[in-house]
Amino acid sequence: MSAFPTFGPDATTRTVSANGVTMRVVEQGSGPDVVFIPGGDSPAEAYVHQFRLLSDAFRCIAYDPRGVGETTAPPAPWTMADFARDCAAVIEACCEGPAVVTGLSMGGLITQQVAIDFPQLVRLAIPMGTAAYIDGFTRDWMQAEIDLRKDGVVLPDYFLAVHYAAYAYPAKALHEPELWSAVKAAYTARFAGRDPKDLIDQWEACLDFDCRAALPHCEVPMHVIAFSEDVQTAPSMCKVVADLAADGHFHEIAGLGHVSLLRHRPEVVAAKLREIITEMER
Repeated sequence: MSAFPTFGPDATTRTVSANGVTMRVVEQGSGPDVVFIPGGDSPAEAYVHQFRLLSDAFRCIAYDPRGVGETTAPPAPWTMADFARDCAAVIEACCEGPAVVTGLSMGGLITQQVAIDFPQLVRLAIPMGTAAYIDGFTRDWMQAEIDLRKDGVVLPDYFLAVHYAAYAYPAKALHEPELWSAVKAAYTARFAGRDPKDLIDQWEACLDFDCRAALPHCEVPMHVIAFSEDVQTAPSMCKVVADLAADGHFHEIAGLGHVSLLRHRPEVVAAKLREIITEMER
């Protein structure tokens, strides 16, 4: 089994180059432009289900961020500002004016940074499973993952799914036999081939991120989505973003985990995105 589902035949692919970075970009559907920014260790395919559910009404656009997939970039270290410039280049090349920008996890951090640095390109920001600054348990966990790889430790394939899935899905979801079978195979494939350096470079950029001082001055409407069973970015972390943003709004979805938009309950997340975007259009 592949690490991610594949896009349908109606999706198209192009490349966008800027700032020494060449990105693979996938597009599907027609309507208002919605740019999806993948989270850490994830290519554009992380949003396959969202594309299928939303491309009837929106032009869905996603890309491989630096450090994953087919995108090539200058050597790290990278900053969240670098990732934001990449997204801005995608918007300028692929969108007809300011776009809705949304992203999960690292993609949520990038979403905030794009809204802060390029407000003229973002008419609505929807960071999901996000934080204004990573601290507490999440920081210690991410730093431990980085240090483990810097020490040369390689996690065996049989450990990958049971390790990472616990941070991605709610307990009830992991005990759904059909879902667990799919997640186990996908997470093993996903992390077995992950370059340790790419993981380190992406995750260190996340730990260096801190937009608490900038959010109160960002006028872009920011609708923050949290998931009640999220271990990686608890709702309390997400709420800080909504509270600090000049035009912040907080949404908590019950019963979902950090990565429930893939394989678990993608239709619930898609419905919330559709609701927020449609309301903004009125």
